[in-house]
Amino acid sequence: MAVPARKTSKKKKKLRQTHQKISKPEISYNEALGDYRRSHHISLKGYYKGRKVSE
Repeated sequence: MAVPARKTSKKKKKLRQTHQKISKPEISYNEALGDYRRSHHISLKGYYKGRKVSE
């Protein structure tokens, strides 16, 4: 069983965790429908690439 030889310092731990962050979702506005949507997702009104996909 692997056991670290020394305690990991606070600095090393924080440096390792800097890449674990939450990114904001990309939201675009569609002028034709007047609706906001996330990239690669259907809009709130049920449209994707200008076509109605859900009811």
